[in-house]
Amino acid sequence: MFKAVLFDLDGTLLYTLQDVADAMNEALTHFGYPTHPVESYKYFIGDSVEAEAFRALPESARDSQIIKKVAHFSEEIYDNCWARTTKPYPGITELLTAIQQRGLTLVILSNKNHRFTKVIVEKLLAQWRFEIVQGALADVPLKPDPTLALQIAEGLKIPPGQFLYLGDTNTDMQTAVAAGMFPVGCLWGYRTGDELLKSGAKILIKHPSEVIDILDNKRK
Repeated sequence: MFKAVLFDLDGTLLYTLQDVADAMNEALTHFGYPTHPVESYKYFIGDSVEAEAFRALPESARDSQIIKKVAHFSEEIYDNCWARTTKPYPGITELLTAIQQRGLTLVILSNKNHRFTKVIVEKLLAQWRFEIVQGALADVPLKPDPTLALQIAEGLKIPPGQFLYLGDTNTDMQTAVAAGMFPVGCLWGYRTGDELLKSGAKILIKHPSEVIDILDNKRK
């Protein structure tokens, strides 16, 4: 049924929450705004660093110029702090190896800045071959717009319906549905099962090993 697996990055392959939160909180402090607990960032991140800044800023400060300044400064900080606690979730390394052994194509599509996406994957996931590692580009719509997902499918000459799409947010599930891919919601990430189901998830999984059951048609 499936020839490829498309992964989200943050909250799906990698735990990144602490480092992302630290960078934004430091930026907020720099500009004199209140900070937030790390757990709050589960609902701030996922759509872009500008969207994260918008959600983290007080309503009175959500001016476009302020958002851009805070977002840019946060990225500068993140450039130096992203590797402090970021790591693959338990079971991810075994999952990637199992998928690769089955001859399926591995792809990453993230709303994280493209440069950060490439650097982080090269540092932490270098032992697996990802045919495409794609982050956010300035001139292409972000997820949940399906443009990049569909471009990936076209470039690999694999029909969208033969992609299993694994993600942890409503944005991911909506992208998968819009692209005609098979949406699987992971519960170890940043959002709830209820959100994932409402956004189109066909299956919810609690551990990465369950992806193999889906690929091997042991779970439908």
